[in-house]
Amino acid sequence: MGRVAGIDRARRAVGAGLLCAWMGLASGQAVAELTAPCPGDCAGDGSVTIGDLVVGVNIALGLQPVSACSPMDSNDNGSVTVDDLVRAVSAALDGCPSSRTPTASQTPTATPTTAPPTPTVTPSPTVSSHFCDLPGSVVTTANGLVVVPGGPAGTPDLSFLQLPVGFCAHYYGHVGNARQLRFAPGGELFVASPTTFTTGNGPNGQAAIVVLPDDDHDGAADPQTTFLAGLPSTQGLLFANRSLYYQDHTKILRVPYTSGDRTPSGQSEQVANITVYNSILHWPKTLDIADDGTIYVGNGGDEGEPCITPHPFHGGILKLDGSPGGAQVAKGFRNPISVRCQRGHNRCYALELTRDYSTSQGGREKVVPIRQGDDWGFPCCATANVPFPDIMPVPDCTGVASESDSFIVGNTPFDLDYEYGRWPAPWDHRVYVPLHGAFGTWQGARVVAIEYDPATGEVLEGSTLPGGSSGALAEFASGWDDGTHAHGRPANVVFAPDGRLFLGNDFSGDIVWIAPVDL
Repeated sequence: MGRVAGIDRARRAVGAGLLCAWMGLASGQAVAELTAPCPGDCAGDGSVTIGDLVVGVNIALGLQPVSACSPMDSNDNGSVTVDDLVRAVSAALDGCPSSRTPTASQTPTATPTTAPPTPTVTPSPTVSSHFCDLPGSVVTTANGLVVVPGGPAGTPDLSFLQLPVGFCAHYYGHVGNARQLRFAPGGELFVASPTTFTTGNGPNGQAAIVVLPDDDHDGAADPQTTFLAGLPSTQGLLFANRSLYYQDHTKILRVPYTSGDRTPSGQSEQVANITVYNSILHWPKTLDIADDGTIYVGNGGDEGEPCITPHPFHGGILKLDGSPGGAQVAKGFRNPISVRCQRGHNRCYALELTRDYSTSQGGREKVVPIRQGDDWGFPCCATANVPFPDIMPVPDCTGVASESDSFIVGNTPFDLDYEYGRWPAPWDHRVYVPLHGAFGTWQGARVVAIEYDPATGEVLEGSTLPGGSSGALAEFASGWDDGTHAHGRPANVVFAPDGRLFLGNDFSGDIVWIAPVDL
């Protein structure tokens, strides 16, 4: 009886808190952007969302384990109480006390580096009402492009970018062969920069994970620092469980991470060594964490694999379950290049790059949900009930799963991330996917946005296939595919805690951010 009463009290208290949080967030109030660990920040991305609060309620009611969101247990007592939930709701509405933005009169003072005669003071943060007001922003208006004067000299010309009216682009920084972007809990941008060969093979990689902060808040990165070096085969990055998880060839490791760390604060430890199949070409292993605490990892297969029954697990999705090599979840992938989880609905999706030059044979590149036991068909089947016609005997494709969205082979969807409602319609509540373009020509390189259902998190259907319906899929940004190869290729995306979309380019190394003018 006491437990029932406690659950009922939790429902009432948290329900009131969630209602207040929803009203505050829906009215445009910023989600907490943190510079220190914050109660309820499940993803470790510097913000507390409605989805985080829902997970917290589920933990308090015993429906999910504490591991689904360890920051919700703000006093580290192994449970989530009403007091923990109240702290999380407060963080969603007001931010942490240490995260409050200084007023214009407050000027942070830098620490001298080598006892110079006259101490140097860090400039005051740029005061601007909207991100697109920052000097150097290239704003798309109904009458053409407008460049906000005063931007830094020597930055790339972004006038080639074609964006919807009411959006701007701004140069942020440069990292050779930028293959993965992730924001740390303190707001710094981390970038994976490998050197091991891939088909795209962007130049000037650093074999490192580097940090690009913006301490003066001018919209452009400060000088980068190296967080971890000696990593020629690194791509996957994930902040979770007070750690940075990262890829080192076949291994997934983690290093302790505290908000604000720009060098490791402890030793790395191995989480898994994924050796069930090792592709020399499709070696990247991206990863993300679901609401229930499961960490999923992609593992690449190879183009020339024979169709045999039953087909062994080569390319696929695994989960980190404490076993030495991880547990198999879904198979039938050639190259699951990106894994990303949506907050609030315990849904995760992957991008599959299928058999080369196979569009005329029914082949397609895919956005697919991650589910236990699914088979996505490669190398035997193009999709559900569609065998590749050159394979004999004809394979049985009736058990192959159906994708959410499909692309012409060569569009090359390369990454994805979710917008949670801070952007204006019709660009809110969409999954943003950079298309890397066709090998050699970069034809089709652009960024598309796919609607998802905010109530369920389900990604809605759309296609770029000949004769297919675009459905929920719309072009958002273009300009790379102009036949000149002058602007590189869009490769990866991540939404910052403040709502800006950061876009990496593995060929040019340029990183830009995009925002609506009223953000």
